[in-house]
Amino acid sequence: MTSHDVVAIARRALGTRKVGHAGTLDPMATGILVLGFNNGTRLLQYITDGDKTYQATVVLGAATVTDDKEGEIISNGDVSAITDAQIEVELAKMRGPIMQRPSSVSAVKVDGERAYDRVRAGEVVELAARQVTISQLDILEIRHLEATVEVDIEVTCSAGTFIRAIARDCGSALGVGGHLSSLRRSRVAGFNLDQAISLSQLKNGEFTPLAMSDIARATFKLRELALDERQELSFGRALSNNPTDEIYAGISGDGELIALLANKDGLAKPIAVFAAAN
Repeated sequence: MTSHDVVAIARRALGTRKVGHAGTLDPMATGILVLGFNNGTRLLQYITDGDKTYQATVVLGAATVTDDKEGEIISNGDVSAITDAQIEVELAKMRGPIMQRPSSVSAVKVDGERAYDRVRAGEVVELAARQVTISQLDILEIRHLEATVEVDIEVTCSAGTFIRAIARDCGSALGVGGHLSSLRRSRVAGFNLDQAISLSQLKNGEFTPLAMSDIARATFKLRELALDERQELSFGRALSNNPTDEIYAGISGDGELIALLANKDGLAKPIAVFAAAN
């Protein structure tokens, strides 16, 4: 199942075409997919930009064309001499800001076409490396099997990071090849598995959507608005500056999301307005 398949289910369940998601999950992956609908779709881009946490299993000893278990194996390597210490050294190099080359079968566009479409058409694609930040990369367990080594990891990273690329690059550095055999996303920005509903609950309408104000509280710093400030924002006018350059959610005294505010020219200007004047 693709992320688009889940969106299609949500459209039927919610009775609206206006449904989107905050960051694609690979078809083999499980875990959180944040959905927004109707007015909530306007907040998805900010959730997508947040950091994410994953649990994954890296398989050393075989490289695949897709950098995961669903792709054809393109090379094998002898892992009999690979030690835990060597694995730890190579994964440690990936912590912090790094340059990472996305997987060739990613959704990254090349000349307006998805990279994975070019690969499926038989083209050899190698994408340019880009900077990402991996703030956490913990090894949970290492298992030495007959022909492979499996490494369970937990990763917290910036938007745009490819967990498959971690497996590929670790295997490449060790000279044995690597790919991902499992991937689970446990957190997206301010949302975690404890808040998630199942696919069957989505299909059957057995859930209560989060309020816009709750989403704002989990995603942005808050600025409580006076009544006159709400009036100004409803007409698209700017307010006095925010304390920092971050985006703020303007919340009314009764907890309603009024607008998103960003600093510009010394003023807090609305970049999205959600509530009309009283």
